Amino acid sequence: MWGLVAAGSVFFPGLFLLSKQALKQLMGWSEGDAAVVSTRLVSSIQSIMASSAGCIIITSCRDVIEDRHWLTDAYILFATPYFAYDIYAMFLCYWHKLQVKGHEEAGQSVGSMGAAVIGYLRREFLMVLHHIFMVTFCFPASLLWRQGKGDYFQGILFLAELSTPSVSLGKVLIQYKKQHTLLHKVNGVVMLLTFFGCRVLLFPYLYYAYGRYASMPMYQVPLVAPWQCNLGTALLWPLQLYWFMLICRGALRLFTKRSNSPPAILKADGNLAPANGCTTNQTAGGGRGE
Repeated sequence: MWGLVAAGSVFFPGLFLLSKQALKQLMGWSEGDAAVVSTRLVSSIQSIMASSAGCIIITSCRDVIEDRHWLTDAYILFATPYFAYDIYAMFLCYWHKLQVKGHEEAGQSVGSMGAAVIGYLRREFLMVLHHIFMVTFCFPASLLWRQGKGDYFQGILFLAELSTPSVSLGKVLIQYKKQHTLLHKVNGVVMLLTFFGCRVLLFPYLYYAYGRYASMPMYQVPLVAPWQCNLGTALLWPLQLYWFMLICRGALRLFTKRSNSPPAILKADGNLAPANGCTTNQTAGGGRGE
């Protein structure tokens, strides 16, 4: 048991350090750039591993309550340290951003670690809270409280990670000012679809699947489901809905910005100028996204 926890505690930070060092040596990247990309890379690798485990589990379980698969408990033990590592890795990314000109927050000293921690917690409060909840509640609930029941449902929960690679790629593209590329738009569509299917619809599907198994209406399932399941859903599902709303808002802003841009006209000197009379510098400055 603890051997898998120890393996995960070494694997994820080790992969991060290895990736960061490789990017610095082979690509000549700075410490900050290498840390940002390495963090997203490790997140994507973890998501692929979790999704693969989920696919194996759900295809192996015919009885959604009684059937067992050894990979369920094994991956829970192995992956739990990832959430603790990811809190620290995200802080490193935030810390490096503070070192870059233009990213300092008002009134915050870049050299103050305490101020950086407070700023990080304010900025990533929901994500940090989510990760802490995964370790302190979901870990014992998945490993101990369910008493070997419902490996199928645990496999479904692993599939929530399918959306992570597109989310990670989107953040890297934004970090390097690639918001207007075709890759970013295609990735945005993939992110919308995977996040909606694997995170927003996931929790209603869990109740639907149990209702079908128990031959009861879906609205009655919360009345008979274990309190741990209802509590986890009550806390995690609103977070997914909130993040999905942010993704939709960002996608809407991305796809409407270009269509709302005024047409360009040709000036006498042969240069392009916007039809609204603004200079090209004013238009570029005013249309810069977050």
